[in-house]
Amino acid sequence: MNRTALLLTALAAALTLSSCSGDRPAGTLSLEYERYELPNGLDVILHVDRSDPMAAVAMTFHVGSAREVPGRTGFAHLFEHLFFLDSENLGPGGLDRLMTRIGSSTNGSTTTDRTNYFEVVPIDGLEKALWAESDKLGFFINTVTEDVLAKEKQVVKNEKRQGVDNRPYGHTGDVLDRALYPEGHPYRWQVIGSLQDLDAATLADVKAFHAAWYGPNNATLVVAGDIDVDSTKAWIARYFGEIPSRPMPESPAPPEVSLAESRRMQHEDRFARLPELTMAWPSVPQYHPDAAALGILADLLADGKASPFYRVIVKEKQLAPAVSAYAGEGELAGTFELRVRGFAEIDLDSVAAAVDGAFARFESEGIRAEQLARVKAGAETAFYSGLSSVLGKAFSLAEYSIFAGDPGFAAEELRRILAVTPDDVMRVYERYVKGRPFVATSFVPVGRPELGLDGAETAEVYEEPIVQGAEAPVMVDDRGTIERTPSAIDRSVEPGFGPTPTVPVLPAWTALLPSGLPVFGVEDRELPLVQFELRFRGGHLAEPPGKTGVASLLAGTLLEGTATRTAEELELAIDGLGASIRVSSSSDEFTIQGSTLARNWTATIDLVREILHTPRWDAEAFERARQRTLASLEAGLGEPTTIAGNVFSRLVFGDHPLAENPFGTPATVATITIDDLKAYHGSALGLDLAAFHVAGAVTRDEALAAAARVTDGLMASRVAFPGPPSWDPARAGLYFVDVPGAKQSVLTIGRLAVARTDPDWVPAEFTNFRLGGGGFASELTQVLREQKGYTYGISSRFSGTDVPGPFRISSSVRSNITLEALDLVKGILERHGPDFDAEDLEITKNYYRRSSATRYETLGAKLGVLATMSDYGLPADYVQAELAAVDAMTVDRVRGITDRFLRPPDMVWLVVGDGATQRARLAALGLGPVREVTP
Repeated sequence: MNRTALLLTALAAALTLSSCSGDRPAGTLSLEYERYELPNGLDVILHVDRSDPMAAVAMTFHVGSAREVPGRTGFAHLFEHLFFLDSENLGPGGLDRLMTRIGSSTNGSTTTDRTNYFEVVPIDGLEKALWAESDKLGFFINTVTEDVLAKEKQVVKNEKRQGVDNRPYGHTGDVLDRALYPEGHPYRWQVIGSLQDLDAATLADVKAFHAAWYGPNNATLVVAGDIDVDSTKAWIARYFGEIPSRPMPESPAPPEVSLAESRRMQHEDRFARLPELTMAWPSVPQYHPDAAALGILADLLADGKASPFYRVIVKEKQLAPAVSAYAGEGELAGTFELRVRGFAEIDLDSVAAAVDGAFARFESEGIRAEQLARVKAGAETAFYSGLSSVLGKAFSLAEYSIFAGDPGFAAEELRRILAVTPDDVMRVYERYVKGRPFVATSFVPVGRPELGLDGAETAEVYEEPIVQGAEAPVMVDDRGTIERTPSAIDRSVEPGFGPTPTVPVLPAWTALLPSGLPVFGVEDRELPLVQFELRFRGGHLAEPPGKTGVASLLAGTLLEGTATRTAEELELAIDGLGASIRVSSSSDEFTIQGSTLARNWTATIDLVREILHTPRWDAEAFERARQRTLASLEAGLGEPTTIAGNVFSRLVFGDHPLAENPFGTPATVATITIDDLKAYHGSALGLDLAAFHVAGAVTRDEALAAAARVTDGLMASRVAFPGPPSWDPARAGLYFVDVPGAKQSVLTIGRLAVARTDPDWVPAEFTNFRLGGGGFASELTQVLREQKGYTYGISSRFSGTDVPGPFRISSSVRSNITLEALDLVKGILERHGPDFDAEDLEITKNYYRRSSATRYETLGAKLGVLATMSDYGLPADYVQAELAAVDAMTVDRVRGITDRFLRPPDMVWLVVGDGATQRARLAALGLGPVREVTP
């Protein structure tokens, strides 16, 4: 639900909330904050949360792309990048090294209206984090040099190519916003900015933007967690207090957003395999009195099987697998949007006509009381979910403080949503949507303009040409001598750690029911919520030969009603409890999972039992699920990252079933019948393959009773599982999938490696940390992104289960440096074992020791620990046991793992990119001939 999703960040500061479930004692949350301002204008908010030994630090600047001007766009997002690279006292890459020492990581994000930077740290590293954040705020800009700027421009360009140019429908936002917003409105350009503007930006331009917008009087600092308030205040005063405020520029009022007539824009998208229609109407800015009703209108129109848009477009007309509506608000303006991605061969004029029909259906039927209640019922669950992490609390406090002027505005936000009436919804519909001019974007596959909207204008889409050798090499080795900013304290001295927190063993319990069902649980009453899952080992691996995709199709139909409820009635029952229930199938598991308010635990479990034991087996719903799957498979053929994932699995697993896409292929999905689903349901969802996991405000006895009730009547499975996969060295080598015109090459490098149950699992993960598993502190990221500017991101990981899984390195790089990027990866892999030394050993050990403090924070994290215990037969203290294995690691052990799993000649090297310009160049890698493969 759109409005529910917004409430995930809602925080009731200084608000006491009570809940009661049955004879369970009432639980009370008092979420108080303290807000004050430093003399330099820095807005400071503190929130105490004693649930875990950690703290979140979030610094938010009231500057986003809306503070830019035409011709100088993308600067706010550029600074999101630059702030992480260097500062006077941390040095180049110093923030990433510091976060590794603390046992944490750091990140940021930019929107039209704000930029934030954040980290979650073990509580003994809080002073270090505040010292680092103050260095960003007041001691940073002198480290930005011509070389640094040139390199980071390339990183941002890679981000734009990866997220926009090299993916289907990536240009929709740009086309829509340029048609919707008038000249001079700052929402007219994208947050990432124009690549032409980025190229033209000088060092002086960038520094002037920083001087205008990044002073303490334009920032909000939130510290939330297990903090000592007096110490935290003292550290903030010490490190932030001397940073001077700055004059704030004037922000002219933007022009009014209004449309004299509707506009239709069309683009032939080289990556799109299906036609997509997006429609947008100007609406209201955030916190406008009508915002809540518009959010509920979006939910009522398109969220759920009883909504008019689902019934008309998906169920009756069968034009698309899904439809979505969204009410989005920024500080300056908002939009109301509809999106429909049609099936192949569906022309968008028929979709547009169906949209009109769905609106007419909405007008004629009006708003049913039970549907409005359903939409609102999710608000309470989402509200509590938003309180589940200290970072979520910190974000919410900052956002409400900046844009509503009150950190405690969440209470008013929630009140407004729950107060919306049917009259309110119809009023905003008539005021902002019905009969009003709109902008429509029509994105169709290349060569299929007839699928687009009649009379549409051709959209202007800019993609930077990729020319071999066009970019000058960039390499930031040494920043040289920089001017130091005066300070009253010696900022070159990193603060020490505070007292080491005690990380307790998760208080998990386990039980075996008389039926043989294993149950794993942890009681946590911080919030009146329960999360749960019923897992069946098997998933795709339990499918009969030739029926790949049957498990996924079953998962897609189980919520389409029961023997006694239609799909609409089942959905209403679930949402009316403030619950959510999801069914999914993966390569090796079939899962029914959900969350609910604790007071509705029993009723929710009764619905889970009904879904599992008495499916409706509706033929029309089955056919919709089949068509939805076929559309997804077709869309994936145009997505380079999806292609890379599917092909890599085939190359690594060979003829093992794990090589297959668990969603199936068009050929297998076409042959599956509803009887196949019934057969899988009866044979694969067996009691002997099941386990039940639960975390939250529920007792052990209540959880055991629920597990017994859900699984009562399940029979033993009748499934023959394949043996484990094995690695065939003959599959190593260099492979290429041609995607003509691709702006980036998707790289996937790896081999079949190790099982999660293997004694080498912890040593393998340990070995990978410095290679590519340690985020920005890893060598792959430091070299390919931070030094060379070749990529927006690169990472590596091991992914075993109870059978061996692959090691893989994943990245997308600028097309014209594909060979150079691969050669760098090859060299890093070759050096990783020989160069790994005692310093790397200690850094990695320290990270694992310290990061364990954040392992159990949310209910989702606790449920993940229970699932790991369940899947691999581990005790509740397995985290501590793995830390002991970390402490036992040696340099020689790391080198042994490297020799076993990380030798470049023993790996698959897969490139998905533009064959005409890149394929022939790859012979220089020395990894053998380039073998072409099809998606």
